[in-house]
Amino acid sequence: MTDNTTHNKPGGGFAPAVSPASPTAIHTPDDNLHAGETTVPTRGESMPAYFARPKGETADLPVVIVVQEIFGVHEHIRDICRRLAQQGYLAVAPELYFRQGDPNDYDDIPTLFNELVMKVPDAQVLADLDHVASWAARHGGNANRLLITGFCWGGRIAWLYAAHNPQLKAAVAWYGRLTGDKSLNSPKHPVDIATELSAPVLGLYGAKDTGISLESVETMRQALRAANANAEIVVYPDVGHAFNADYRPSYDAEAAQDGWQRMLAWFERYGAGKA
Repeated sequence: MTDNTTHNKPGGGFAPAVSPASPTAIHTPDDNLHAGETTVPTRGESMPAYFARPKGETADLPVVIVVQEIFGVHEHIRDICRRLAQQGYLAVAPELYFRQGDPNDYDDIPTLFNELVMKVPDAQVLADLDHVASWAARHGGNANRLLITGFCWGGRIAWLYAAHNPQLKAAVAWYGRLTGDKSLNSPKHPVDIATELSAPVLGLYGAKDTGISLESVETMRQALRAANANAEIVVYPDVGHAFNADYRPSYDAEAAQDGWQRMLAWFERYGAGKA
């Protein structure tokens, strides 16, 4: 099988906007994995991506698309892929800003958000994710066992993708924004697509998140109930935003571990089993 990869390529480190990394940063080895950089063909272009899967496993793997935070596919997202591969998944994290720019060119979060992230259209992202799913199906993944998870910016995208791709089996959204102002690039938010969800979604949130209010979480819960959607939102009372980001001061090991186990159980329940 050819997949245009550079295997076990040394990581590019953490995004400059959130460096240096906290000492709690987790590094998952890839000794028993097949992991590295690749490219995904999408709409006539080659999108960079990182992938990881169990070594020796070449077919019928459940697929998890891992959607980046605003910082791109930096070392934390690559490590998430390796952790999932250790659990038996083919995990793929695409560089979803590749047309608009490189998050490594920005040293602070506000500039990164305003000059790069805001320019990335949701429609472009969702179409690119469809191509990631197709790539995974050609590289050892089972198209009938397709899953997605995302963090922060990617958490919002995970909700949207659960309403976009009817082949998706399950989604887990980590502290993704649920409501907000609408724009040409972001015409809908998760609260607007509650009636359109075609896959079960687990949302993981922190009660002390200053960017995602408990009011917006409750608004989303009401929308899900009204739509009779198969979704669950868990709110951790003592943590804020990015509680799974072990490379940042916001990290909370207890909530992160609980969320991780809930994610794995959600995937196993809805999509990771044999088709």
